[in-house]
Amino acid sequence: MTIGLQVTIDAEDPHRLARFWADAVGYTKEDHSAVVDSLVAAGRLPAEEVVEVDEGRGFRDVAACRDPDGTRPRLFFQRVPERKTVKNRVHLDLHVGQERAEAEAERLVGLGATPLWRTTDRGGLTITLQDPEGNEFCVE
Repeated sequence: MTIGLQVTIDAEDPHRLARFWADAVGYTKEDHSAVVDSLVAAGRLPAEEVVEVDEGRGFRDVAACRDPDGTRPRLFFQRVPERKTVKNRVHLDLHVGQERAEAEAERLVGLGATPLWRTTDRGGLTITLQDPEGNEFCVE
């Protein structure tokens, strides 16, 4: 039996986080224009639940990005009313190789990440950063 995997991340601004993570990991931000338009036309989605976003029209409270090759998990971002206040219970690790970790961390800071700390407590260098909404993730 095959089980698909989607990683769901709570967000204050799902579209901003979907853009950040799409750029961070080489994914494509999904364009939901066609499904949004059909739901609005059918009266199943109120117009106030629709936003204009980079790629067209989207759902106000959710966004997603996916691996163009379809091999890695889809990332789904859902609006929640509260901001992140404590450490993540789950986080993403970006495995880029020790020779690329520094350069990759710098690239991610250029996209809007914030550096937190570095450690070698498990052998190689691990660089911990935060995405634009404060979710921790590691570059190894």
